[in-house]
Amino acid sequence: LNKRNPERSGDSRRVEGHAPILAFIGLVGTGKTSMTYSIAESLGRPLVRLPFGGIGDAVQLRGESRVKGEAEPGQIIKAIKASQVNNPVILLDEIDKMSSDVHGDPASALLEVLDPEQNKTFVDHFLDIEYDLSKVMFITTANHIDTIPYPLFDRMEMIHLSGYTNQEKLDIAKKFLIPKNLKEYGLTTQQFKISDELLDLVISQYTKEAGVRQLERTITK
Repeated sequence: LNKRNPERSGDSRRVEGHAPILAFIGLVGTGKTSMTYSIAESLGRPLVRLPFGGIGDAVQLRGESRVKGEAEPGQIIKAIKASQVNNPVILLDEIDKMSSDVHGDPASALLEVLDPEQNKTFVDHFLDIEYDLSKVMFITTANHIDTIPYPLFDRMEMIHLSGYTNQEKLDIAKKFLIPKNLKEYGLTTQQFKISDELLDLVISQYTKEAGVRQLERTITK
């Protein structure tokens, strides 16, 4: 906390120091992205999401030199600009789906972004000057860890999110999914009711998943 100004120590936006690089590992629908949004909200910081599915070019992260006609900054600097602060929470979503091509391995560029010893002097090729990323909190998500390069794996704090039990799915459906859909479709609890027995049947017989996405789609139907 801010030792120079103790009376403001309750303001999480004044927290200094390096945040750990969290990696939420779990199957689809287990709440990885929702957890990240909650962390950003509790810190009072804006959240920017960077989907990594299909990224196979280091230029997409580091930008391209302005000598090229269609050059633009990389995704990291774009995220900083979109947040309008220098200490946002940046979600690197589905990093296990990165690929690589002839333009360079994005995992190698990501190593520099995530390493607290190197990201103080991160250079985007479009800006062509050093930019300090040390105040940014990076959170990553992945469905599996098998395809994550070990040097990248070694820099992250792995947090495994297990699938929900049937009882947890039932509670989520009653307390969140059903009220959310009632509001979205303009229905009241008198107009639409579903018993616990029927919900349990839907969960056990009609949805085979670790998360609750298919359950929500089925409730919506």
